[in-house]
Amino acid sequence: MPVTKILTAGIGEANLRDIGVYRERGGYTQWERAVRELRPSDVLDLAEKSGLRGRGGAGFPTGKKWSFLPSDKHPRYLVCNCDEAEPGTFKDHMLLEEAPHLVLEGMLLGAYGIACHHAFIYIRGEFKRGYEIFSAALEEARRAGLFGRNIFGTDYDLEITVQRGAGAYICGEETGLINSLEGKRGEPRLKPPFPAVEGLYGMPTVVNNVETLAYLVPILERGAEWFSSVGTERSKGYKVVSVSGHVRDPGNYEVPLGTSVREIIELAGGLRPGRTLRAVQPGGGSSACIFEEHLDWPYDYESMTKAGSMLGSGAFVVFDDTTDFVNAAYNLVRFFAHESCGQCTPCREGGSWMERVLERLVHHRGIPGDYEMLLRVSGSITGLNLCALGDSIEPFLKSVMVRFPDAFRSRIAEAVAR
Repeated sequence: MPVTKILTAGIGEANLRDIGVYRERGGYTQWERAVRELRPSDVLDLAEKSGLRGRGGAGFPTGKKWSFLPSDKHPRYLVCNCDEAEPGTFKDHMLLEEAPHLVLEGMLLGAYGIACHHAFIYIRGEFKRGYEIFSAALEEARRAGLFGRNIFGTDYDLEITVQRGAGAYICGEETGLINSLEGKRGEPRLKPPFPAVEGLYGMPTVVNNVETLAYLVPILERGAEWFSSVGTERSKGYKVVSVSGHVRDPGNYEVPLGTSVREIIELAGGLRPGRTLRAVQPGGGSSACIFEEHLDWPYDYESMTKAGSMLGSGAFVVFDDTTDFVNAAYNLVRFFAHESCGQCTPCREGGSWMERVLERLVHHRGIPGDYEMLLRVSGSITGLNLCALGDSIEPFLKSVMVRFPDAFRSRIAEAVAR
């Protein structure tokens, strides 16, 4: 079974929250090497050659994202996105609490790689314990002289700022996050301009996910070729997958990209006794379901897209034959309707309207035509919004309505028969 320990190495075995323990295991060695021996462009090249893609959901090549920064515009900023709110995702939460120095070292390397002097980490408001743990680690690193002015006796300066969010899903979208960092209402911006050109405080900005930045540490240690040799042709390296739902051992599992869907379920202990698989949501609440015929498909960006879904943030939710898909769809649509910032009419109105219709079905009050109307309206709000939240309302709903139409139609028939 392709169980891996790269970012998750030592978690549950050693107190990685302690800087002494982290340094005994080689921590901050790559950071010191980068500042003393490498140029920022060397770190960027390693990120690009490794094939590392964003682990927050979009899967965009990290090195390419950095390369979009204009060379003649300063200051520039790095923002670590730890506003993990996608339903089913809990990998960044784990890294923040269990390996805060790894997250910090990844941030330091990312900041150096884009030649910035001020980096930020935006932590979801509900992650109170993670915020406290990371803040304590940050102070340990500051006292050790690992960031600040004249780092390791060089002329390179770097400051780190921690910012807590207030629990808004929309602030996981990079421009909504930037607005929130600036003290504005957390809502997405019209693009272009993209953050790489005009981001935080109107200056060039890179926003990277926690897991993305953390992988910079082993990439510098073992080389770009080591990372790119794992995975598939276009989906390189490893991924921490948050497995939940109807499995025996839910949790975070680190696997090479390209591991099969079936193997990931088996890593999590398999299905509960006596149960059969109905569906898997491979990329969190925003993703459509895949089904039994996809069990032997590789879990990578391209394959999940080909299957009609997406890898997303790596939230892998398993549904067995006990699932009420009407209720499951209602819960997800209700979540997205609640989290809409309200800026875009299709998302604001369409989401709340579908929530009301699904609530009617859940309580056996459906009316003839609800099934067809839900399908039609859910498709009509996609692709018309400033960010992906509005597009996130449809995938799960449509996938289970098409696959399990009787689950929805029966609710309507029951109501009509009364």
